[in-house]
Amino acid sequence: MVETTNANSNADPGHSAEPGDGSSRRDFIHIAAIAVGGVGAVAAVWPFIDQMNPSADTLALASIEYDFSKVAVGSQASIKWRGKPVFVRHRTPKEIADAVADDHAAMRDPATDASRHKAGKPEWLILIGVCTHLGCVPNLGGTYGGWLCPCHGSVYDTAGRIRAGPAPLNLLMPDYEFLSATKVKIG
Repeated sequence: MVETTNANSNADPGHSAEPGDGSSRRDFIHIAAIAVGGVGAVAAVWPFIDQMNPSADTLALASIEYDFSKVAVGSQASIKWRGKPVFVRHRTPKEIADAVADDHAAMRDPATDASRHKAGKPEWLILIGVCTHLGCVPNLGGTYGGWLCPCHGSVYDTAGRIRAGPAPLNLLMPDYEFLSATKVKIG
């Protein structure tokens, strides 16, 4: 067996001249430097990503609470949410029955009345009050007892479903939940 000696007496004792000896301290330093550089890059980029989040005043408007106890049966209240009108309609038993009876009628955007309100609360219909044609605000009325868009004549029924006119979709429903017997949270 032949022993080899390193001609360089200043050689790092942790680093072998033999190839294939595995990792060494130098490899550790390389990995540590790359890891620190990666953490530094993330720390430098994070403020730019974080500034894209909505501001606190915008988040405050993301949801509203409304006391619907003042809305009489057969009427509606219009409230503003995210710059759009929202209709909070207190439907009569006749309006509910008419909407359920039309569940299987031919419609451009088919939907049942049950899919247009929260379970157990068919008397409350909450819709974004913007026509799906060109964004006008529909008024109460029309041949189906719901809403009529004054711009181009789109007609919605008592469940906010499009029944006639150029609008392609039903009136949209915002995300909402009932907080109590008299209060709803929209958004």
